[in-house]
Amino acid sequence: MKVEIIDRNKALDIYGFSGVAINRDYTRTAFQLMDKMWNIVKTRGLKHKGINIWIYEPDEKIFAGVEVCQPIDPQTGLEHKAINLQKYAYYKHVGPYSLLKQAGQNMKEELQRQGVDIGFIYVEMYGHWTNDESKLETELLISLR
Repeated sequence: MKVEIIDRNKALDIYGFSGVAINRDYTRTAFQLMDKMWNIVKTRGLKHKGINIWIYEPDEKIFAGVEVCQPIDPQTGLEHKAINLQKYAYYKHVGPYSLLKQAGQNMKEELQRQGVDIGFIYVEMYGHWTNDESKLETELLISLR
């Protein structure tokens, strides 16, 4: 696994919803949050970049959202999450989503082997959908200290 260490700012300005993964069921929680977010985005006709972004934080917190192309009226009900990673590890997973959990774990283990101090934020940025699971692309980012 080739994990890149990137030492330049990565800013994400995301709108969506946050929640707590009960019993550490991140996938179910994130899908519920994402469905709620997309319902509002589509109903209001908000312009967006079309990339689902899941942000994992301490205490089983998760945020599911999307970057938008215009300022958002606070009345939409969408929560705003601004992430600013000064230094982070990057890996692009190509393949089925079912292998993402293992890819993230492998990434963390590789960083630990290298003696890298891992931070508290983990991000999954899902590429555009394709029916061919072998071509699905997901960018994984882990904040570093």
